[in-house]
Amino acid sequence: MNSIDSVTLEAADPDAAARFHTDAFGLDPVRVRVRGSEAPSTGFRGFTLSLVVSQPGNVDALQAAALDAGATSLKPAAKSLWGYGGVVQAPDGTVWQLATSSRKDTGPATRDVDEIVLLLGVEDVKASRQFYVERGLSVGKSFGGKYVEFTTAPDTVKLSLYKRRALGKVAGMSPDGTGSHRLTVTSPVGPFTDPDGFVWEAAGQ
Repeated sequence: MNSIDSVTLEAADPDAAARFHTDAFGLDPVRVRVRGSEAPSTGFRGFTLSLVVSQPGNVDALQAAALDAGATSLKPAAKSLWGYGGVVQAPDGTVWQLATSSRKDTGPATRDVDEIVLLLGVEDVKASRQFYVERGLSVGKSFGGKYVEFTTAPDTVKLSLYKRRALGKVAGMSPDGTGSHRLTVTSPVGPFTDPDGFVWEAAGQ
């Protein structure tokens, strides 16, 4: 099973970005890394990172901590057809979705994260799906040309594909953007650059 070992976010101030990940989300720096970059990037970067949790109270706790750490609210946490969630933008520009499929709290609120999901906004979901399948990833769920979720090992970053314009709407941003994605994915299936310009590195580099 091929999985994503980690994602690396590129930021003008990597130390500040790393502090945000710790202060807001308590993230494991092994899974979400940061490095410095001055690469030009404007608007929506074409991806989001989702933190999936077990209950609405955890979403609220993460969102409150993120805002206290300097994030901007793009979508306040609210109920939806699929559960409960909100969206924030970190000071470095990364868009984070905070979500749960549960509609009811079953215990005290925590900031425990059950799953990290990288959603790539792509122009052609079917073509990108085939691109990744040819590189060894296995499809877990697929909804035609709208959404694809790949199977990944436990305690790794999950990969999903979504139409870029639709993902921008989910993120509460215009889907337009130029320049670098400011994202690198590390996985045994790398190195390569996908059809939408997302860069993958080989594990161990």
